[in-house]
Amino acid sequence: MNRVAFLSKCLLLLILATGPGAHLLKAQTAESESYFEISKNLEIFNTLFKELNSYYVDPVQPGKVVKKGIDAMLDDLDPYTNYITEEDIEDYRFQTTGKYGGIGSTIRKKDDYLCIGEPYENSPVIKAGMKAGDLILEIEGRSTKGKDIDDVSKFLKGSPGTQLKLRIKDAYTGEESVKTIKREEINVSSVPYAGMVGANKEYAYVRLSQFTERCTYFVRSALDSLKKVNPGVKGVVLDLRFNPGGLLDEAVNMCNLFINGSQLVVSTKGKNAEWDKEYKTTGSPWDEKMPVVVLINRNSASASEIVAGTLQDLDRGIVIGQRSFGKGLVQTTRNLVYNAKLKITTAKYYTPSGRCIQMLDYSHRNEDGSVGHVPDSIKTKFKTKNGRIVMDGGGVDPDIKVESKDALKVIAALNAKSLIFEYATQYVKTHPTVAPASSFQLCETDFNVFVIWLEV
Repeated sequence: MNRVAFLSKCLLLLILATGPGAHLLKAQTAESESYFEISKNLEIFNTLFKELNSYYVDPVQPGKVVKKGIDAMLDDLDPYTNYITEEDIEDYRFQTTGKYGGIGSTIRKKDDYLCIGEPYENSPVIKAGMKAGDLILEIEGRSTKGKDIDDVSKFLKGSPGTQLKLRIKDAYTGEESVKTIKREEINVSSVPYAGMVGANKEYAYVRLSQFTERCTYFVRSALDSLKKVNPGVKGVVLDLRFNPGGLLDEAVNMCNLFINGSQLVVSTKGKNAEWDKEYKTTGSPWDEKMPVVVLINRNSASASEIVAGTLQDLDRGIVIGQRSFGKGLVQTTRNLVYNAKLKITTAKYYTPSGRCIQMLDYSHRNEDGSVGHVPDSIKTKFKTKNGRIVMDGGGVDPDIKVESKDALKVIAALNAKSLIFEYATQYVKTHPTVAPASSFQLCETDFNVFVIWLEV
């Protein structure tokens, strides 16, 4: 190599190391090291699993072992980044669409077995002559004794049109029989109840259980129906208590019911620029002036917090209840091989005032692995449209706080032990005709019987 060429290369390296090119060189080096680490660890995992499968003393179930390994890896990130196997697809579909293939009933724990909880109207279980309280003893010849709800639920779900055999024990007679059930596509309404409330029935109340596909359409339809019957409606109560969230687009559409077009509802920011987006209202509102109240509690999360936080930031509605859950993370679903999926956290979302309501800081864990709250020292003040102070980093703080009553805690404890369900099953058994839920009233005599039954 001649001296000119040698000096030229030395000069080029010096420029790369000290000038603007240094950043590019460092970035390329870091990226190369990252790819090497990925390749290295994948090779280690592949070799480890091969050795484990070949030499472990007992048979190894590949799918089960790998699933546990993946779950443990993702659990170190946050609770919302999840691996969805082909077997879990029906659960995933239900969470996003409100639809799934199955028998059309919730199931509950009862002693060592599981039983039919709430059968949906005209569902396969109803058509098969089953009812709430019936024990499920076997599914396709396999005992359900000692199984948990998640395991049994996977067996009950499946492609619409497929059949399965259940051995059941009648809740009333105790007789056992085998039922053949054909699975159907089950649609669970995201609006379980809508009606008029208030002393003079002047306010439209809508309960939304989850932000699934077309839930905004169902809320709008419910409001239209209520307004048609009650043209003098003076306000709306949107109940988002116990609503875990769901689809981001539906949260934006829900806000659009009460906010006019072209208003910023939420923005997202992620590691990649493609996730930096702004979501604005685009359609005509159902009503942009009528007073709105949003009910939330500690179990209102994600999309629920977007709606509550946005209406609060824009001073369009009053938020009542308890501080919300504090989930300000956005998930995106990526398709994997063999019909599996990865639900991965890709961004954080921000309400119109600019605040992020994420409560837990998963990027910084304590020495014991636990996750701490976002410290007060880094929380920031923001202002609503009318200048009210709101804070980030801790869920949505309601405008009017209402703490949970002790009576509700008692009811929750009774529900947790299925005692109300058990009594209701016995009540229906001894009462051939029961009034619809909208007009049903438990008389004092029956209530006293319930109290005595609890004591026994």
